[in-house]
This record gives sequence, structure tokens and C-alpha cells, in this order.
Amino acid sequence: MKFYVRVGILLAALQLCSVAATAGDLAHGLWVWKSQDVLAAPAAPRALLKFCESEGINEVYVSEVYVSVATDPHTFAISNEQQIVRLIALLHRSNIRVEALLSSVDADEPGKHRDKLLGRVRGVVEFNRQHPKERFDAVHLDVEPHQRPENKGPGNLRFLPDLVKTYRAVAALAGPAGMAVDADIPNKYLKGEIGERRMLLSSVPRLTLMLYEISSPLDGDSVAQKAEKLQKASLKSIEMAYQGLGNHDLAKISVALRTPDYGSLLDGMFKTLDQTLGGNPHYAGWARHSYNDTLFETR
Repeated sequence: MKFYVRVGILLAALQLCSVAATAGDLAHGLWVWKSQDVLAAPAAPRALLKFCESEGINEVYVSEVYVSVATDPHTFAISNEQQIVRLIALLHRSNIRVEALLSSVDADEPGKHRDKLLGRVRGVVEFNRQHPKERFDAVHLDVEPHQRPENKGPGNLRFLPDLVKTYRAVAALAGPAGMAVDADIPNKYLKGEIGERRMLLSSVPRLTLMLYEISSPLDGDSVAQKAEKLQKASLKSIEMAYQGLGNHDLAKISVALRTPDYGSLLDGMFKTLDQTLGGNPHYAGWARHSYNDTLFETR
């Protein structure tokens, strides 16, 4: 009996070690919007680094990397090249990944809109070729066709096939250049039929679920109640996403939370996510929206 008890204890310990190792690999991301302005001051990059280190951030999504200089959608110039080079070098020295954040509301559409986005991705690839030591680690897509009026409403995912084609086109450019692709999605995308979810989850290596409006600072709930609601919502979303799909070659999902929903409780909610989902093989980590909110708070 004692032997079996010892074996049981050993297996439990090994299982905990496995979960802990997985938790250590989790992504803890941060959006930086309007990066050219936010990072313009000489001390701004180090302030960002300090914030990342204090909040356990290990990857940063940097916006406004490229601007068009011609009518040709494939031609983009690096408008803030040296700023980005210095930022990537600084963050990489602290083992913080840097992703090029590319946004659009219509890049799902074939033709000029998708071509424009792909041109920007080619710009990121070219930047990495020119700066092999200060290169972007990934492309982070914030493509939001669900924001257009014709795509509003529950169950309205008619845009999804074109969006997935855009994701795959980006991955086809980024992958051979050694970059991963991460795409932001609302919970609506995970409510599709099994074929729609399989199509979405097989298009890129990672998705970031914007799990917003679960709570608010003025809803009257206690911290424990807010944490419980987040646990239930995050578990439900992950279960819904992979239901019936198995485990083969599917994207992992990070869960994004935002400052307006939790205020000063946000850090604790991130810990709740890691504790709740840290052992789930589909869970990639969490992301914080956004660094800009913290700048506003300190003004």
C-alpha cells in the first residue's frame, strides 16, 4: 500500500511540474497603439520596458510600423525605422518578443484591401531581412470585418471564408521568413458551426480572443465574483472553440482582457486566467489591452 501511495504522490508531483513548465511558456502580451507618438520621447522605450518587467509581459505588439509612400499598395517605407530598431534591441535583451501589429477593418476583402495588408507584411519581412539582429518575431493581425455594418449581428459570419484566406495569405509570407502569425478575434468567431471553427483554427498558429465586457468596475460584484465570472466565460469559450475538432494542427488561443472592464483588478484577473487555463493544451496565455490605458491613467 505504501508503495502505491508513493507512486501516486510521485505521479501527482510530475503532473504539477508539467503544468508549471507549461505555465512558464505562456504568452503574456501587451498592445502598444500609436507607437510612433508613445515611443517618441527619449525615455519612452525604457519606460515601456520597465512596465513590461513589472507586469510580467513577455511579448509586445507594436502598431504603426509602416506608412504608404506611393499609390502602389505593395510599396511601403519604414517611417520610424531607427525607433523600431532601438525598441526591438532593447526588448530582446530582456527576452521580450516583439510583434508587428497590423490593423484593418476591410483586409478580409480580396483585391486592393487584402493587397494593401499583404504589402505591409512584405514590408515587415523586408525590415527583418535588413535587420537580422533586431527583427520582428511575429505578425499580429487586428483585422476586424465584424465592425462593418453588414457583418453585425449574432451568427453573421459570412465574411469568415475571406478572412481566413487573408490569414493564410499572411502566414504564407510570414512563415518562410521565420515569423509566427497571431490574429485577434471576438468571441463571435468561436460560435460558428464546426466547419467554420475548423477553418478558422487551422488558418494561423495562434488566435487572441478579445474576452471583453464580462465585468465592469461599477457592476457591484466582489473580486471573487468577478474572478468566478471570468473563469466560467474563459472555460466556456475554449470548450466552445474546439468542440468536435480534436487536437490536430489547430491554433492555440490567448485570452485578452482590457483595463476598462477591471480597473485596478486587472492583474489579478490575469492570474485567474493562468490558474484556470494553465493546464489546458489549447491555452496560449493572456494579453493586456493596452499600454496606452496605463499612460492615460498616469497623466
